[in-house]
Amino acid sequence: MLAIEAAIKAGEKILTVYEQDFSVETKADQSPLTEADRQSNDVILAYLKDTGIPVISEEIKNMDYAQRAHWQQCWMVDPLDGTKEFVKRNGEFTVNIALIDNGKPVLGVVYVPVQRKLFFAVESLGSFVYTFMNNEALPDWASLSQRAKKLDHLALPDVYTIVASRSHLSTETEVFINSCKEKYHEIALVSMGSSLKLCLVAEGKAHVYPRLAPTMEWDTAAAHAVAKFAGCDVLDFHSREELCYNKENLLNPHFIVLREAK
Repeated sequence: MLAIEAAIKAGEKILTVYEQDFSVETKADQSPLTEADRQSNDVILAYLKDTGIPVISEEIKNMDYAQRAHWQQCWMVDPLDGTKEFVKRNGEFTVNIALIDNGKPVLGVVYVPVQRKLFFAVESLGSFVYTFMNNEALPDWASLSQRAKKLDHLALPDVYTIVASRSHLSTETEVFINSCKEKYHEIALVSMGSSLKLCLVAEGKAHVYPRLAPTMEWDTAAAHAVAKFAGCDVLDFHSREELCYNKENLLNPHFIVLREAK
């Protein structure tokens, strides 16, 4: 529940900024940064500090690998995934918190503040989605786990559905889509911002999400857990091995998220 509470409280801070006029800075990598990113990060770190587990976050200076290499566990945090979507005010941004154990996600929380939609996953329990009604407060764990929808044995769309941008496709993605057309004849494309792309596959709303462009570990770790414990595979696109985390280079390889029909 700690990570869920942290994500929801961080989401409240984000919405406070979202509903006002805000400025946008540009980081060294040319990605946008807002006060919402900072405030969300502060909230999450305050919640996680008493766990004694180190944190890797997009918005802090992370430890050198010489130190990180010895960590069995770490938190992987993106306090505002989809800052570009935040700036566009389209609501497709998330708070991402994952617990990594020996390089693999064992817990993940993805919270969508505008929709008040919560995805959460625990290795021993599975993956769930829950949408809060109006001003509904966070229920206790027993109530939440009972009322949330479990993301397994889901009916997939009749048409083979790929998560991909309709207007900005890399050459590799176009090759992948064309190969799917040859195999399935009819395909559909869906698009979404932030880590919600992985969640679309976890929810059974798409069959596959090929990500053939750069992402960082904090972009994917939480939604990786949601997809994985919903029965999906999150794999290096070329080696077909599961993505791993807390690597020396925190850049992800190109990857693919797959949900096979049951």
